[in-house]
Amino acid sequence: MKPQSSDGIVDDLVKFALIALLIVIPVRIFVAQPFIVRGASMEPTFFNGEYLVVDQFSYRFEKPSRGDVIILRYPKDESIFFIKRIIGLPGETVELVGSQVIIQKGNGEAPLILDESYLSGTRLQNEYGVYALDEDEYFVMGDNRKESSDSRSWGPLPERDVIGRALVRLFPVTRINVLPGDIQEQQ
Repeated sequence: MKPQSSDGIVDDLVKFALIALLIVIPVRIFVAQPFIVRGASMEPTFFNGEYLVVDQFSYRFEKPSRGDVIILRYPKDESIFFIKRIIGLPGETVELVGSQVIIQKGNGEAPLILDESYLSGTRLQNEYGVYALDEDEYFVMGDNRKESSDSRSWGPLPERDVIGRALVRLFPVTRINVLPGDIQEQQ
């Protein structure tokens, strides 16, 4: 076998780099992207500095669900990204009464009082408010309610500002898991 010339090696490297870019860029833009948690708004579920991979793909085929942990564009400055939990779905009315969250579905069903046992250990504050959601809006809150800027302060989240859901926690290695923050995982 004849050794490859330096020109052949450079050509191979350029081809490899182009193929890698053709694969990585679409995945990064349309399927998944990295996200680093900043701040205390989702403690104890997520801590400052944790590294996540965000699934941007599944919400193209299904709607976000109550309890999903999502990455979103802050509606008042779309260059800022937040991590929050979906509490209210399109068309519902969210009512905060003390430390309870009550969901009125608007279809004649009995109100739903959310089981937020995943918040155990966090200090909840008594709050009062009623938020009616349009058909393309979500109500989101941080798990650390006292430290969270969320729908209680800036209103419902337009569906277009949902980036995707937290798919994998990669760092710290002691907390690696799939669908971090999933309510089923914490019950």
